[in-house]
Amino acid sequence: MRRRSIVRDIWCQLTMLAIVGNVCAADWRQFRGNDADGVLKGAAGPRSFEHQPWSAELPGRGLSGPIVVRDRVFVTAASGYEQDRLHVLCFDNAGGEPLWERQFWATGRTQCHPKMSVATPTPASDGQRVFAFYSSNDLACLDLDGNLLWYRGIGHDYPNASNSVGMASSPLVVGNTLIVQVESDAEAFALGLDVETGLARWKIDRPRRANWTSPSLIERAGGEGPLVLLQSSAGVSAVEPGSGREVWKYTEGAATIPSGVAKGQQLYVPSHGLTALRHIPGSESPELLWREQRLGPATASPLVVGEQVYVINSAGVLNAGRLSDGELVWRLRIEGSYSASPIAVGDLLYAVNEAGVAKIVRLGESEGEILDEHEFGQTVLATPALAGGALYIRGESHLWKVGGGTKALNVAP
Repeated sequence: MRRRSIVRDIWCQLTMLAIVGNVCAADWRQFRGNDADGVLKGAAGPRSFEHQPWSAELPGRGLSGPIVVRDRVFVTAASGYEQDRLHVLCFDNAGGEPLWERQFWATGRTQCHPKMSVATPTPASDGQRVFAFYSSNDLACLDLDGNLLWYRGIGHDYPNASNSVGMASSPLVVGNTLIVQVESDAEAFALGLDVETGLARWKIDRPRRANWTSPSLIERAGGEGPLVLLQSSAGVSAVEPGSGREVWKYTEGAATIPSGVAKGQQLYVPSHGLTALRHIPGSESPELLWREQRLGPATASPLVVGEQVYVINSAGVLNAGRLSDGELVWRLRIEGSYSASPIAVGDLLYAVNEAGVAKIVRLGESEGEILDEHEFGQTVLATPALAGGALYIRGESHLWKVGGGTKALNVAP
């Protein structure tokens, strides 16, 4: 009897772990998803824009993308003549009803380019907390019910870390550390903050140059956990998330707007077009695998799906390149200028141009095909999100949910 009870308890625990794992896998917790690579794994996405369960009006502008944590959708906004009113909004995922909203006054500089917004960085979550970051370098940590846990006025602490165009780097959560990249011509640094307290675990100096890229992740050999990639015009540094210790560095320059993307232990960074790198354990610099000028992205970050890398150039053309050697495989004109980075699930890629025209592209080894497109009727500059079979798109004044449920789904392997 005792043995049967123990077996039952173990089975229940394993079942709960599986459920939690599935919930986490269905989330989209930060810029370009849980792994900061723009790909939702082991899930589904809509094949058309026909089914749109809800839309929600937003109180201010923002270039920040939405994130999805379990049954809730979070997004930030900025309002007021000087964009000094900072908003964090939470919506019910099923019906789009507003659950709560919190507002804060900016403590740092709010001046930015007319195309930009103080609410440009995409928020991040560790599944328990939401971290809302702004161009003013204000950083708020709230629980999922909207209770304020801590607040950092980084712009107040470091007033020179700003520029007249605006700051754009999105925070990244790795375990119990929140990585924040704050880089300008006058002052530049990266912080690793404790998620529970907001106190700095580490602070490292960065090149004093204006930079709008966001930190990303790459696997490390030997299963030691991921490294954080910090990209700037000087190149790329790979650092340990818990300590900030630099493991390796690439010093041949990189873009300051589109961020690189990794697959496994290889990095595809916007540098000299697009450059593929692989770290060699024990080496302070990565191995150069290939470079391809024709695969250089414009504003949107590159995306890796399967054995191909995808970039959108300044002419509104989606280019597909082979991961093994950078050979250009196919091109597809998707028209328009793109600030939002493309995202994908299975063999479907989603891209939304600045005019608010969204496209669903089926990715093939030898060609791409546009399956559907939809005009949302307003400017879209934010990178979308994917979760629970649905696509989330944030425009100038509205947030939309597309798909979900069992209608028009594409199941990823």
